[in-house]
Amino acid sequence: MQDKLQALQIFIRVVQLGSFTRAGASLGLSKTHVSNVVQQLEQHLNCRLLHRTTRSVSLTPDGQLCYDRSLLLLDEYHELESLFQQQTQQISGVLRLDMSTGITRYVLMPNLPDFLQQYPNIKLELSSTDRKVDLVAEGFDCVIRVGSVGDEGLVARRLAELPMRNLASPAYIARFGMPQTLADLSQHQLVHYVSVLGQHNSVLEYTEHGLHKTLAMKGVVTVNNADAYKAACLAGLGIIQAPVIGVTEHLNDGTLLDILSQHRCAPMPVWLLYPHRRHISRRLQVFMSWFEQQLQHYLQPYS
Repeated sequence: MQDKLQALQIFIRVVQLGSFTRAGASLGLSKTHVSNVVQQLEQHLNCRLLHRTTRSVSLTPDGQLCYDRSLLLLDEYHELESLFQQQTQQISGVLRLDMSTGITRYVLMPNLPDFLQQYPNIKLELSSTDRKVDLVAEGFDCVIRVGSVGDEGLVARRLAELPMRNLASPAYIARFGMPQTLADLSQHQLVHYVSVLGQHNSVLEYTEHGLHKTLAMKGVVTVNNADAYKAACLAGLGIIQAPVIGVTEHLNDGTLLDILSQHRCAPMPVWLLYPHRRHISRRLQVFMSWFEQQLQHYLQPYS
């Protein structure tokens, strides 16, 4: 085998995704090529690494040992690589990231040319969706998440807090009136946001004397992504609660109104998550530091 390191990387991805097809798709390779590389690795090591069926693959005992040692070996390789990438022009490779559409559109993309000018040999693969991706299984270097993250066996780095706003359109206020108190909301509608359609409707959240509280509200529209959520509010279909990212321009031009400012919900934390490894690549280190600065600069007017 000529490129044993690449073979181990392909083998790891097959194990993580449980499929030659999905591993190939994530790496931009054909299923046949991925299968051949793993087969050659088995021949080179003189052992069977995977149990194969028509629907799935699973590790043999030798395969489990190879997988565990391969993760450690690649960790050491990335550390070695970073030792010789001290200057920005020397930092290279692919970063695979995931973050929400709002953070992508308003924080990352406007500033990304600056980052790529500083680090011209880094290439980005960006997933931008409201779906909660599996960082390890889908091969991401890091993801940016808003809200609670839970215990996923990942390193979680808190970057900032997103101030929240209660919002309604002028057309909605003209129809239902401007709510002044929580009691007024009995005559109003909430645009409901759920991650999966069919879940229980969302509620209005707010803080009172430092305590988190909720208020059930009626509504005629339920959505499951951020763009539709904001669009429903702009169309006058109800009140929403959204972070300042993505709504600032609407507040400035008057297409959305900040309402019930005395009953805002608590700010939402922004997390950067990455796999729990002893060493992370220099390209990920510089991206994390750079992105944190961009996010905090964007949020500075609201602090």
